Amino acid sequence: MEALMEILQGLHPEVDFETCTTLVDDKIIDSFDIVSIISEISEEYDVVIPAEEIVEKNFNSAQALYALICRLEDEDE
Repeated sequence: MEALMEILQGLHPEVDFETCTTLVDDKIIDSFDIVSIISEISEEYDVVIPAEEIVEKNFNSAQALYALICRLEDEDE
């Protein structure tokens, strides 16, 4: 989770990613941010986020994003 928080803070240091649960809903992150996040997650966690997982609920909070990463890592095993 620490690496994910660093990725997110690098994009928007002014946002409290620990508590925010409306990143997409409130337009805190946009499609360009999501592309950057996906790229950095792929590098950091060695997972591929399939197109069908690129949905609002998976990107609305750091916790949801981390749950997605963990699920994808489990599927790779």
